[in-house]
Amino acid sequence: MQLLPPRLTKIEGCQFAKLLGTGSGFGFSLWPDFSTYAMLMKWGNPQDATHFFDHSEVFDELNRKSSKIETHYLDSLGAHGSWYGKNPFPEKTEYSGGKIAVITRARINIPKLPRFWQFVPMASRAIENAKGLIFTKGIGEWPLIEQATFSVWENEQAMKDYAYSNIHKEIIGKVKKENWYKEELFSRFNYIKSITH
Repeated sequence: MQLLPPRLTKIEGCQFAKLLGTGSGFGFSLWPDFSTYAMLMKWGNPQDATHFFDHSEVFDELNRKSSKIETHYLDSLGAHGSWYGKNPFPEKTEYSGGKIAVITRARINIPKLPRFWQFVPMASRAIENAKGLIFTKGIGEWPLIEQATFSVWENEQAMKDYAYSNIHKEIIGKVKKENWYKEELFSRFNYIKSITH
């Protein structure tokens, strides 16, 4: 797995790629899930993505080593913030109705790590009980300090209801007031389809 990132950067049509570990449970988690990994890729066009899944030696290798691969196709609704200094999803389309996906990512200021992890159980309970949540998984590059989540919601309103819930607003308020994050990104997507390989 450690050999894959350099190879991913050379794949034709792939504009952004991250190989990520996952956490157990809901949302952010201190405990890794060694049975599941995530690969986030942005494509210039659908044809390049299709060619990768159908003909790439990299994907064929991943498929052979995995018991199952789920591919989620998303279309960017826009993002604010950055991922290592750049916004990987600046493209904006209109919400098409139906399912919506969200990717959040944060690089935590090291002195703020104890405060961040103090509130993780509260945040996890809140999203676990959120109405309209279809799926969520914690993903990330480095344990403890670089955390992200991928979630799928029944519709935009369900996502907004959670985002503006009292518990979530309280935590976000502390994030801003106490400067927990060195960098953060919030991105939304129309959820197009999923395929199991």
